[in-house]
Amino acid sequence: MARTYLVTGGAGFIGSNYIHYMFRIYGDGIRIINADALTYAGNLENLRDLEDRENYTFVKADITDKEAIRAIFQENDIDRVVHFAAESHVDRSIRDPEVFVQTNVLGTAVVLNCAKEAWEQPDGSFKEGKKFLHVSTDEVYGSLEEDGGYFYETTPYAPHSPYSASKAASDFLVRSYIDTYHFPANITNCSNNYGPYQFPEKLIPLMINNALHGRKLPVYGDGKNVRDWLYVEDHAKAIDLVQEKGRLGETYNIGGHNEKQNIEIIHIIIETLLEMLPEDDARRKLISTDLISYVEDRKGHDRRYAIAPDKIKAEIGWEPETMFKEGIRKTIAWYFEHEDWMENVTSGDYQKYYEEMYKGN
Repeated sequence: MARTYLVTGGAGFIGSNYIHYMFRIYGDGIRIINADALTYAGNLENLRDLEDRENYTFVKADITDKEAIRAIFQENDIDRVVHFAAESHVDRSIRDPEVFVQTNVLGTAVVLNCAKEAWEQPDGSFKEGKKFLHVSTDEVYGSLEEDGGYFYETTPYAPHSPYSASKAASDFLVRSYIDTYHFPANITNCSNNYGPYQFPEKLIPLMINNALHGRKLPVYGDGKNVRDWLYVEDHAKAIDLVQEKGRLGETYNIGGHNEKQNIEIIHIIIETLLEMLPEDDARRKLISTDLISYVEDRKGHDRRYAIAPDKIKAEIGWEPETMFKEGIRKTIAWYFEHEDWMENVTSGDYQKYYEEMYKGN
């Protein structure tokens, strides 16, 4: 019998890439239920090619809605939960922290409680084969010095933004369920993802889109903040391997071995766009380093993130396969092939898609 996965936030960037990856690997051997509230970053067009699959189901549901999430568990024998659903943009968290607490903390508590209710047996143990994977971020660890050091699973939490604080709280909630109830769960903390379907408020798609239109390329502060970049398909593979091979109760850091300053990323994007655009493409004339525009730094801007994925390599055998220059070429090629997707996202038309596809449901 096919294993059933509940993926929360599956219409978002990482979630939709994960769902595509799982169907590529397992085909009809699994069933996926995608629960997503379709906030601004959730886009059903990310999964348009999967709509006709008999083993894929979309449910419009907010993770803070206990009855809606409970109904999914009551109507389906869920084997695995992969919990992506979260508010994740730091700038938005600075403007409106309460939304992040609501979704990331309360929402995680609701999904945990519904899974616990469905999986717990009368003696307090849990049904065989059930697993919950909570997808989190390296931002919970705070900031590193520029001249060295890495985040390990043992690194103390020191979140600096409302976003990272809300994710830290959700991590602690999952940890408390593991410790208190022996709940069958894992936590993963990943570095910055990039790749297809990323909402263009994030650095890489924003710079690609702005450069192609000759718009300014805004850079916070001095542009020397460092992030560790992870190609999203590598992340999807890591999540699957943790579900299959991870020791219950453990946390695994997932990093890309691709540390880059933000300004370096922008220069690489400009160079790669000029390499990949045909000689007769008029957009070539729009793209140059003159578009780079330094702006006031973000409040509480962490200086450097870098993950040591030693544990996941040693225990599970995962390591990143996509180096940054290859990954950025694949990402740009995807955006070239999906300019209609970018147009729909930047114009807001993507939000009409749900109404057209599911009206009356």
